Amino acid sequence: MGKTRAYKVIFEPAEEGGYTVYVPSLPGCISEGDTYEEALANVKEAIKGWIEVSEQFGDEIPQSDVIVDVVEISLSDEQTA
Repeated sequence: MGKTRAYKVIFEPAEEGGYTVYVPSLPGCISEGDTYEEALANVKEAIKGWIEVSEQFGDEIPQSDVIVDVVEISLSDEQTA
């Protein structure tokens, strides 16, 4: 299995509908889509393409910039009612 990287993305609603998506840690990596799901799929492809081109030119590829973890908490019975 290959490497997994995680990058912060910003979804901005577009005036004409849909979303424009920015990847702050990958300069110039921008995508869009008519729906959230389409924009998400498109930005994943844009990130892959950005990394592939950077590798071809020997450019440095920023490391993942987010930490993903699961946090469990316990709530008292009063808080769950």
